[in-house]
Amino acid sequence: MGKVKDRLMHAFNAFNNESEADRFTPRGGIYGASYSVRPDSYRRGVGNDKSIVTTIYNRISLDVASIPIQHVKVDQNGKFIASINSYLNECLTLEANLDQSARAFFQDAAMTLFEEGHIALVPINTTVNPAVSAGWDVKDMRVGKIVSWYPKHVRVSVYNEEKGLREEILVLKRSVAIVENPLYTVMNEPSSTLQRLIRKLSLLDSIDEQVGSGKLDVIIQLPYVIKSEAKREQAETRRADLEMQLSGSKYGVAYTDGTERITQLNRPAENNMLKQVEYLTNMLYGQLGITEDVFNGTANEQVMLNYHNRTIEPILSAITMAMKRSFLTKTARSQGQSIEAYRDPFKLVAIGSMADIADKFARNEILTANEIRAGMGIRPSTEAKADQLRNSNMPIADTEGVPPDGEVPPAEGEAPPPEGDVPAEPDTTEQDAIINDMFASLEADIDKIISDTGTA
Repeated sequence: MGKVKDRLMHAFNAFNNESEADRFTPRGGIYGASYSVRPDSYRRGVGNDKSIVTTIYNRISLDVASIPIQHVKVDQNGKFIASINSYLNECLTLEANLDQSARAFFQDAAMTLFEEGHIALVPINTTVNPAVSAGWDVKDMRVGKIVSWYPKHVRVSVYNEEKGLREEILVLKRSVAIVENPLYTVMNEPSSTLQRLIRKLSLLDSIDEQVGSGKLDVIIQLPYVIKSEAKREQAETRRADLEMQLSGSKYGVAYTDGTERITQLNRPAENNMLKQVEYLTNMLYGQLGITEDVFNGTANEQVMLNYHNRTIEPILSAITMAMKRSFLTKTARSQGQSIEAYRDPFKLVAIGSMADIADKFARNEILTANEIRAGMGIRPSTEAKADQLRNSNMPIADTEGVPPDGEVPPAEGEAPPPEGDVPAEPDTTEQDAIINDMFASLEADIDKIISDTGTA
C-alpha cells in the first residue's frame, strides 16, 4: 500500500501538473532567445544546398559519425586495453553537450569541417581552468568556426547555450582541438575540383531557371522597316499590344496581322555545361575515393573497405589526433591514455559469411564464443567454455584423477589389467658381463701403456 501511495504522490504529468511544472520555470519567466530552427547548428552555404555537394557531405559525415571514438587506455604498442571512465569519454560516447549527442556532435563536426576547411572543438565546461593547469577534463564541448588566427590564440564563433546565441570568443590554441580537413585541396581550395563543380552547378541551375521561367521568347517580324523613331514607337506599341492580349486572355490567345510573322525561340540552350558537370563529378568521386555504389548502398565489401581507408580513416585520424594532443597531457599519454576510433569489423559482413568467419576466429583462438556473439549483437552465453580462448574442435586431455606416478587410468569401457599378471623384466645378465669384460680389457691396456712409459 505504501508503494502505491508513494507512486501517486510523486507521479508527474507535464500537461496536467501545471503547478509542479512551474518549478522548472526560470526566474522572471524568461526562457531566453527563441528560434524557429536550431540556433546551435552551423548554417550551410546556399550554393551547396542546391547541388550534389550537400549529398556528398552528408554521406561522408554520417559514416564518420558511425564509428565510435573513445577515451581509452592502451599498452606500450598502442593496443586497446580498456575504456577510461572520465568526463571526456562520456562526451565522446554519450552526450557532447546539452543539445547534441556524441554521434550528432561528430556529424556536425564533419559537416562543418567540409564546409569551412578548419574547425575548433571547443571545451565549454572543464574541471579546471585550462589557462591555469594542464590537468583538466572536458565536461562538454561544441563545434566552433575559426574566425581569426593569432600566434597562440584563435577567435572562434561558438554557440553559447546560456544565452542561446552564437558568440565569438578568444581561446588558447593548446586548449582547443583544431582540426584541418585532410581533403582540403580537393574540397576547399578555390581552384579545387569541388569548388569548380559548385560553380558549374550554379550556372546550370541558372540556365534551368531561365528555361523554365515561362517566357515565350518570340520574335515578331513586322511588315515595315524600323529605321525611324516613329516606326520604332509603332513597333513598341504593337509588342505591348500582343503582351496585353496574351496576359489578359483566359487561354493565352492573341491575334496578329496577316503580314506579320512570329518566330519562336523557347528551346533549350545548346551548351556543354552538363557534360562538364558529369566530368567534374566523376573526377571528384575518384579524388575522394567514393563510387556511386557507396551512395546507393550496393557497394561490395572490397569497395567499402577502400572507401573507409581512403576517405573516412583520414578524417577520423585528423579528429582524434587533434583531440589527443589538446585534451591529453604528456603525462597522461605516457601513462597509456589515448583517444582512438575503433571500427566494427563485423558491420559490413553479410550474415551468410558470418558463420565461416566465426569458425576461423574461434578455431585459431583469436576470439572467444562470447566475443563473437557480442559482435553479432547476441546475448552472451552462460556456458563456461564460451569465455575460454581455445579451439573446440581439438580434444583436450583430462588430467583430473591421474596418479602421481604418471600411470594413466584405463579408458572408459576398457578392462583394467589383472592384478597378478605383471610382465617380467628382461634378463640382462649376459649383456652386463660383456660390458664388464670390455672395461676390464681397456683398464689393462691403459696400465700397460703407463708402465711402459715410466720404464722408458
